[in-house]
Amino acid sequence: MTIPPSGPGTALPPGCPAHRPPGASAAGLPRLYGPAFAADPDTTYAELRAQGPASWVELAPGVPAIVVTDYGAALEVLRSSRFSKDARRWTALNQGLIPMDNQVVPMMGFRPSLLFADGDRHLRLRRTVDDTLARVDSYRVRAFVRRSATALIGEFGSAGSADLVSQYAERLPALVFTQLFGCDDALAGRMSRACARMIDAEPATAQQGSEDLARCLGELVVAKRRSPGADVTSWLLHHPLGLSDEEMIHQLVVLVGAGTVPQSAWISSSVMLLLTDDRFAGDLSGGSLTVSDALNEVLWERSPMANFCFHYATNEYDLRDDSGAGLLIPPGVPVLVSHAAANTQEPRDGGGDRRAANHAHLAFGAGPHVCPAQGVSQIITDVAIETLLDALPDVALAVPASGLTWRPGPFHRSLSALPVTFPPLTPSGPVSGSAYDSVPAHSSAPPDTTTGGQSWNPPTSPSSTPQAGTSTARRPASAPGGRRRRWSFPAGWSRGR
Repeated sequence: MTIPPSGPGTALPPGCPAHRPPGASAAGLPRLYGPAFAADPDTTYAELRAQGPASWVELAPGVPAIVVTDYGAALEVLRSSRFSKDARRWTALNQGLIPMDNQVVPMMGFRPSLLFADGDRHLRLRRTVDDTLARVDSYRVRAFVRRSATALIGEFGSAGSADLVSQYAERLPALVFTQLFGCDDALAGRMSRACARMIDAEPATAQQGSEDLARCLGELVVAKRRSPGADVTSWLLHHPLGLSDEEMIHQLVVLVGAGTVPQSAWISSSVMLLLTDDRFAGDLSGGSLTVSDALNEVLWERSPMANFCFHYATNEYDLRDDSGAGLLIPPGVPVLVSHAAANTQEPRDGGGDRRAANHAHLAFGAGPHVCPAQGVSQIITDVAIETLLDALPDVALAVPASGLTWRPGPFHRSLSALPVTFPPLTPSGPVSGSAYDSVPAHSSAPPDTTTGGQSWNPPTSPSSTPQAGTSTARRPASAPGGRRRRWSFPAGWSRGR
C-alpha cells in the first residue's frame, strides 16, 4: 500500500492524535467525508489548494487517495495519456488492505464499462454510446421529462408542501431514463425503485438497489434482443461494433449512474439557488439573471459530481501548477479530480469572475472521458425546473436557507432535503397511485409549449395522459390569471435543446 510520505509536498503528514488538525483522519489526512465536510467543503478545498495542485486525503476511513484541486492541473490529469482509468491498478484494493465492502468501493471498483477503459477499448465503447445518444430526439426527451414531472407534481400538488429532493428531483431522472431505455411500465417501476434505493445513504440499501438495477437491466437486454424498438437499449444492442450482454449492462449502468444522482443534485441545487438568491427571483418583474444562469452557476459553484474522475498514474508523475508547486504522484494510488475545488479556484490572472456566462467548468469532466450525455442532461434539468415553476410559481422554502443540509460523502454535492410550501393545486382527478407506475414508457408526443404562467394542466395527448387512478392537478382558482412569471427565462429557452 502506498502511504503518503511525511515532509515537503505532503498534504498533511501523519502525526500523533494530540497534534492532528481539525477534520483530519486517524492518519492525519484531511477527510473528504463526514458531517463537517458536507457542511463546509469549501474550507477544506481552500486549505488543500494552499498546499499545491494535489494533496493526500482520506475518502473514507482507511482509504487514502490523492485529490487534484487546481484547475490547470485537473485538465492535465483529465487529458494526459500517462494516467489510466483502469481501477484494477488500485494497489491497496488488490492487496486486500481495503475491504470490498468499503462504502466507496462500489463507486471506485472496476467494471467492464467505458468509464474504466483506456485506449482502443475505450474508443470502441465510447463510440457505441456517442452514436446511440446522437439518435435521441430532443423533443421526445422534453416530452418524457414534462410528462414525468407533471405526474410527480400531481402527486404532491394538492398538499401545498413537498420535499423537492425525495418527491421530485430524485425520482424524475430515473423516470426519464426508463423511458429512454424503452422499458415497459412494469419494468420501469422496478427500475425507478431500484434507482431510489441505490442512492440511499444507508450502504446496505444502496447495495440492494444496485443489485436490483443490474437484474432489471439484464432483463431489459434480453427483452430488447427479442423485440427491439426505437430506444437507447435497442440502438446500443444493434450497434455495428457489437456489444456483448455484459458490456450492454455495464454501459447502461454508467448511463443510469451518471444520469440519476448528479442530475438530481443539479435540479435540487438549482431550485435552491432560485429560491434563495434575489438575483434570480425578485418581484413580479423577475430577477436580474435568468434561470439558465442559475443552472450554469450551480455547475460552477456546487458541482453535482464534486469529486470524481478517478485516474491512476501509469508511472511516477510529477504534477505541478503554474507557480511550480507540485506533488509526486506514485502509481497504484487513486487520483481523483475535485471538480468543485477546481471550479471555485480564484483566477490567478486577476481577470475577475470567470464564471459569468462561462461554460468552461469541469462539472462534466474533460478530455477523452468527458460526459457523453451533456445535452440530454441539460434538457432534463431545463424542463424539470421549467415545469415545476410553471406549476408552482409561488413556491418558497419552508425552512431558513441556513437550515438546509447536505449529504455526507466525498463524491456528490447533493442536498439531503429541500422542503417547500406553495398554494395547493386543485385536484382534478383521484389522488392515488404512483408516478413510478403511472408514467407510460413510450411517447410520440410533439414538442410541447410552456404555459407562460397562465394556468397549468397535464399534457392531454393520448400518448401522455396519466393512467386511470393517478393524480392530476390544476393551479388554484385564486391564482391571478395572466400574471407575469417571477422567473426570468431567455426567449426560446430550452426549446429543442
